[in-house]
Amino acid sequence: MSFNLTGSNSDVEATDALAREGNDEDQMSRGSLALAWSGVASAFFFVYIGAAMASAYGTANAIIGIILTILAYGAINAVLSKYALENRTTVAQFSRTILGTAGSSIATVIFALVAIYYAVFEGSIVAYAFMAAFGGEMWMWSLIVVIYSTPLILGGVRRFLDKLNGWLMPLYFFGLIAAVIWAGAVYGFSDAWLTHAPEVELPFTAGGPGWLATFAGYMGVWIMMMFTMDYAALGKRKDVKFHQRITFGPLFYVLAYGFSAFVGIFLTFTIPGVEVTETGLAGGIVSLMGVLGLIVIIASQTRINTANYYLAAANLRAFGERVFRVQMPNIAWVLISSVIIYLLMLLPIVEYLLLALAWQGVLVTAWVAIALTHILLARGKNQEHAAIADEHYRAFNNNGLIAWLVGTVIGFVMMILGAINPELAGIGSTWGPILTAVASSVVYAILWKTNPVSRTALVKVDAR
Repeated sequence: MSFNLTGSNSDVEATDALAREGNDEDQMSRGSLALAWSGVASAFFFVYIGAAMASAYGTANAIIGIILTILAYGAINAVLSKYALENRTTVAQFSRTILGTAGSSIATVIFALVAIYYAVFEGSIVAYAFMAAFGGEMWMWSLIVVIYSTPLILGGVRRFLDKLNGWLMPLYFFGLIAAVIWAGAVYGFSDAWLTHAPEVELPFTAGGPGWLATFAGYMGVWIMMMFTMDYAALGKRKDVKFHQRITFGPLFYVLAYGFSAFVGIFLTFTIPGVEVTETGLAGGIVSLMGVLGLIVIIASQTRINTANYYLAAANLRAFGERVFRVQMPNIAWVLISSVIIYLLMLLPIVEYLLLALAWQGVLVTAWVAIALTHILLARGKNQEHAAIADEHYRAFNNNGLIAWLVGTVIGFVMMILGAINPELAGIGSTWGPILTAVASSVVYAILWKTNPVSRTALVKVDAR
């Protein structure tokens, strides 16, 4: 029996019934999923980016921008996590609907690359902390970091990971609190971190108020939306409300962005000589707290890198199987991604990481805007599910691809303008991500209304 999905209710219901086969008991419990996802909150990148925003735009502007970011992330991820939970769909599987199978391969490889870049960043932080504490060479410590990180996402070790994250969470949280208290006790408590403002009106502030620039800066981390979908797909449908409100909701981002930014800002303007760089804050904590500071860094980075390594390997596998038709066991893809991560750690990639992520962030922002628009427009008419095989999808979905192209071109143009003329850098960095998201969403919505045939890349489903 086959159903041609062109938008009729009966066809949609048949597809929805197919997707809802399976037992919730096969999925992760709410506690296990919440604990596993909480590891993402301990990314040292969040400590760094909060300090960077405060240094650039002033603490007051940074705080306002971060509050708006927390609210926006909570609202968007409530929608994405609900959809992923109810349909058990990952980024790779969902992308087939909005982009087609060929287009989804692009999204998948971008997701894999961004996860790899974050693994390189977080791993380099640990390697640098080891080197600051014990000396030695970066290549050696980088190898050690990759060797101990890789097994944490393999087979039975992942079951141990829930407990590991449970142990490391308080160590990370109270470790950073200890760093704040320690720094205040040694260098004195003052309101300098709260009252900081840029000494001069920097050119890039011409793009708008500092709080808006901060909000736009955090849009470069919208890869967290894609992380959310892949993790939410592991949960139980009966736990939708819990995960919307707690696991992937604003409370998580209060910890991930709010608490981390507070620590980063305080330490930056309290410890003398700390540079607001990718490794400067980590080095400052190690120099301040010694071995205890090293333990805090290792705890935080080990937790986040379990997510980075897992998502990098999973999306590399999806890309390799779909594009190159390569079938290998999961361990092979894990090892391949780990080798790539180590090789990149040998390069001075951390120095260019933010630039690379900014360019890829345009692509990610456009994808998130299209995904959110699709889900909201297709409420009650879900047409994309993990239960449907690739052969039932078109190679290309023009609606999504056109919207993605328009949004990314706008974002790239804004970035190029900033690179060509430094006086326009603020306009590009502030309005680039915002215009990318708005343009992608508006174009997709218009095409949805005017081209109903391409509302989904789904062609047919054979139900037996």
